[in-house]
Amino acid sequence: MQATTPTPAGDPPRRIDGASAWLGPQMASDGQWIEHLSEAEVAEVHQAIARHKASGRAFGDIDVASFSLPTLGPRLKRMLRDVIDGRGFVLIRGFPVERYSTEEAAIAYLGMGAWFGSFRSQNAAGHLLGHVRDTGADINKPQTRYYQTNRQLEYHTDSCDIVGLLCLKTSRSGGESRIVSSVSLYNAMMEQRPDLAAELFHPFPTDRRGEVPDGAKPWFDVPVFNWCDGKLTTIYVGQYIRSAQALFPEARRLTDKELEALALLDELANDPRFCLQMEFLPGDMQFLHNHQILHSRTDYEDWPEPERKRHLLRLWLAPEEGRTLPPSFAARYGSLTPGARGGIIVKGTTLKFELEPA
Repeated sequence: MQATTPTPAGDPPRRIDGASAWLGPQMASDGQWIEHLSEAEVAEVHQAIARHKASGRAFGDIDVASFSLPTLGPRLKRMLRDVIDGRGFVLIRGFPVERYSTEEAAIAYLGMGAWFGSFRSQNAAGHLLGHVRDTGADINKPQTRYYQTNRQLEYHTDSCDIVGLLCLKTSRSGGESRIVSSVSLYNAMMEQRPDLAAELFHPFPTDRRGEVPDGAKPWFDVPVFNWCDGKLTTIYVGQYIRSAQALFPEARRLTDKELEALALLDELANDPRFCLQMEFLPGDMQFLHNHQILHSRTDYEDWPEPERKRHLLRLWLAPEEGRTLPPSFAARYGSLTPGARGGIIVKGTTLKFELEPA
């Protein structure tokens, strides 16, 4: 939970303490965020995969009721509380992904992911099961997303409550996951430059990368920092804030001080005092709370053989237990209703599950 240092009613606090305000070195030495599956829990998942395949049901039919996990399920719900009300992330280790086909691994991942929330569309194509893999896409093209390349990712949030990753195959080198607590970044800004922290409560035009809902502008306006219902909620994609400035003259021009505030946020996010870096092992499942975690990835060198290339499956999830979001999030999340919000839907979007990268 977020504990705060008092300020006048309605104002953001001077400091937020508690489990959400962690530092990278502290987490690196702690290790309690790594949840190891027991042999009995792995067997339970194996049985659930077999039941789903025998039933003939589609991926879209997978939910908590259909993917029953009598022992692991309650533990996953406790992990969910850590994600949305505690440190903001968890890494589940010990799923033997090498024993399964891609389809079977996807069934397991969707089944465990359903305990964290409902599946949300990750792009205009309606992909509910995403693929993080270098497809050779040109990042200079407006609709290319960084997860389709081997390039380093800047710190950012995704357009959903929780983002999950399952590692199927690792790269030859690099590609480590990097995360920071946006609560700790806020605390540092309030300590060093409270005037710049205040700038991040202004709405920032953010590029939709060509995925534009009916009647909407090609960008949306939302503050980076939001103080709502006693919690700090962050939404941030710096590269898309910059591209909105470059591509859309009619979008509001940012002030010099707002640009300075964004630069300080990026500088702090890349400071080793805040960053936790983790290497994925095959079978690892990572779940992050976008509202309090910024995530990135290092550059990586892939294997030359197509069958060995780095490949992660991704989920965007909306838990029914999700926090209250400010009205400004509706421009990106659509609905603000917990369990039924977030994701990307445009005209012609058809929701689907794909077992191979598009």
